[in-house]
Amino acid sequence: MSARLAPDDAPHLPAANATAARRLRGRPRKTEDERDDGNRRQDLIHAAARLFRRKGFDATSTRDIAAAVGMRSGSPFYHFKSKGELLHAVMEEGMRSAIERQTRAVQKVEQTTTDPRWVLAVLIRNQFDVLLGPGSDFIPVMLYESRALNARQRASVVQLQTDYEAAWTPVLEALHVAGQLRADVKLARLLIFGALNWSVQWYDRRKGASLDDLTAAALALFIHEA
Repeated sequence: MSARLAPDDAPHLPAANATAARRLRGRPRKTEDERDDGNRRQDLIHAAARLFRRKGFDATSTRDIAAAVGMRSGSPFYHFKSKGELLHAVMEEGMRSAIERQTRAVQKVEQTTTDPRWVLAVLIRNQFDVLLGPGSDFIPVMLYESRALNARQRASVVQLQTDYEAAWTPVLEALHVAGQLRADVKLARLLIFGALNWSVQWYDRRKGASLDDLTAAALALFIHEA
């Protein structure tokens, strides 16, 4: 066993060399992107959502996404292995955010009423917010670019969609029992989501109708007075 040096016997290293030695013994110095990993990842997801919605997944390059957040063209690959993985992250982010917003909205209305008609109104209004409100690029991308996902990614997004739509079923069942929803509950849910989701293709807030107006019209269309 070699003898240990006492503190006074240790060789003196110049400051610069000592710093270099410590760096060699530890992890390599992180790049700016690595130091700000969480924020830069979110920046990429939000920029990708905007570009995928406006240009389409196939027409958007990783260079486009990197430029939108002021990164070098290869930097997104530190955060995501591929453009497809980034697309999946966009859809997961959108669905998780939608679930959280819907949960908060339902919990708030249920503090004042359990009337299923008004709970449905809140669900519809929240859905329009998710589709058409501020920061609403995520779900439209999910609706129209899912074909670009692989089977594993698609399954995870479908599970999130199932979790989101599960909150609607007991409300629609209560309306059905009350005679206010006359269609089969499962078919009604599919048709309602189809109609609401299609609004991303035609809605233009500059033409006068507000999201509250859309909610009132949808409720009148789907639900009958008992």
